[in-house]
Amino acid sequence: MSEADIQTAPESAGETKTFQADVSRLLELMVHSIYSERDVFLRELISNAADACEKLRYEAIAEPNLAADGEGFAIRVVIDKEARTLAVVDNGIGMGRDDLDRALGTIASSGTKAFLDKIGSQAEEESGNLIGQFGIGFYSAFMVADSVEVRTRRAGTDEAWRWTSDGKGSYAVAALPLDDAPARGTRVTLHLNEEAQKEFLEPWRVERLVKEHSGAVAVPIDLQETPDGEARRLTDGAALWAKSKADITPEQYTEFYRTLAAQYDEPALTIHYRAEGRHEYSVLAFVPGSKPFDLFDPQRKGRTKLYVRRVLISDEADLLPGWLRFVRAVVDTADLPLNVSREMVQNSPVFAAIRKGVTNRVLGDLTKMADNDADGFGKVWENFGAVLKEGIYEDPERRDGLFKLARFASTKHPDGGRTLAQYVADLRENQTAIYYLVGDDLARLKTSPQLEGFRARGIEVLLLPDAVDAFWVQNAVGFEGKPFKSVTQGAADIKSVPMAEGEKQPDDREVGPKIATLLAFMKQTLAESVEDVRASDRLSESPACLIAPEFGPDRRLEKILAQHGKLGGAASKPVLEINPGHPLVTALADRHAGEGDRSIVEDSAWLLHDEARIMDGELPADAAAFAARLRRVMEKAAG
Repeated sequence: MSEADIQTAPESAGETKTFQADVSRLLELMVHSIYSERDVFLRELISNAADACEKLRYEAIAEPNLAADGEGFAIRVVIDKEARTLAVVDNGIGMGRDDLDRALGTIASSGTKAFLDKIGSQAEEESGNLIGQFGIGFYSAFMVADSVEVRTRRAGTDEAWRWTSDGKGSYAVAALPLDDAPARGTRVTLHLNEEAQKEFLEPWRVERLVKEHSGAVAVPIDLQETPDGEARRLTDGAALWAKSKADITPEQYTEFYRTLAAQYDEPALTIHYRAEGRHEYSVLAFVPGSKPFDLFDPQRKGRTKLYVRRVLISDEADLLPGWLRFVRAVVDTADLPLNVSREMVQNSPVFAAIRKGVTNRVLGDLTKMADNDADGFGKVWENFGAVLKEGIYEDPERRDGLFKLARFASTKHPDGGRTLAQYVADLRENQTAIYYLVGDDLARLKTSPQLEGFRARGIEVLLLPDAVDAFWVQNAVGFEGKPFKSVTQGAADIKSVPMAEGEKQPDDREVGPKIATLLAFMKQTLAESVEDVRASDRLSESPACLIAPEFGPDRRLEKILAQHGKLGGAASKPVLEINPGHPLVTALADRHAGEGDRSIVEDSAWLLHDEARIMDGELPADAAAFAARLRRVMEKAAG
């Protein structure tokens, strides 16, 4: 069948539909923005073919007649230089009419818009790295093809279908005579464009691509150099995870990882072992070298494939906790039954035991990496530290192990990499707690006024900018007997810690009558916004700061709960702490004690409160009132 025949299928043979809007845009970007990585198409099509074989292998457990012909699963790559086509053929599950619309007419994953937004904002030379990260799979064919034809027949049915498109906005689906269809499975034929013909019709080039990028696929792959030629086996389909580590090259691991993870980076850590004993299973797991696009998907799904005797049971098995969802893994066991539902498998005691073993092993290998490869683990923590810290909150049983992995930025090590063990080893004299400051921006945390008194005494403070930090510090009892304490909650209680070398002991901060009277006035003035106004031990340079009351949630945690409607009541009022030795505060105390106009003191009290909010990353509660007060104070100062 010629390319012209494909593009001019008669109306009576089927119907023509337009692609989902995002697909149309994606196809255009595929051709114009991602073209530098065009050889990815073959890997993607082979990966789809392998998935189809795995699906049939699984469905045939319950319905053996689906694969009753006894034909072994295989994938064929067929070159036809005369017709200028390249085809990928499989004898897997195949597709029905609805499957074609769902699989080839839409991209039904949340990653579509993320892909489009990201690629739209990147330079053309960077965009090739995005291929494979967003489920684009089949659509990569249009990078090398002027048109694509799909002939498919779902196993166990007497209907076959033909899907065609030139990738420019529409596709056609028509019934296909069974004589022209595969017995089961799918044949994807690419009518290569002029540029691609020079490269992808050469058998040596195709063979090299298959071996390099799909050598670990668990289905044999054959190459047919002519339409009527004899097929030649390129890969044996042996599962990589079943082989000895000594027989696997780093390049094979990398290519298998790229197929498994649908990413084009290098794995940061490879974990390959076979567990023996009460339960036997093989594991091949990878820690990615970069963040997967769905790392913070609200569903927090893992990407672990579960095989039972080489039969794919689930490609999203819950074999790792949510805080290890970035790990891409394959687990194969003979200890689980094949003839029950996937849901029942995941609820079995054997599954739970394997889950525990795999989780412990991944955590253990990450710990070894942290001990032996500081630079490599530093990159892992940079990418996935925020996710691993979810485990500190969710998994008390493994909290101590995660504490050993955790790396933090601090006032003494603002670039990060600080461990809790290092922090505790450097505790100051009379320091009884591990101090921390939570927020949503590391740069702002570093300049927070709440740190001033701690810095003056040489007390190190952990800087925690991730949202999960506000949660785990609340239920983590402590580390090596030292409790965690927020520098923005309750009294500072640091007077007993001596001053750091070179720092001057602050003046006696006994609150005199003038300051006491000013604080009482400010408390009365600000009563609707603060719980209390009091002198501060934690400020040395700034005039004021806001802190949370002694009891109740930290201010950062309270903000997060309020944003998600989980606060369960009105937000608590903060405490405004005033630096009694600051020149501005002493000047206000003198003015308040005098006989003159005190309105400037009232305006200044509100301005100090709003300044403290701004330093915390918030806006003034009433912008108009803030502007009016600021104007009045400036006018009086100018007068």
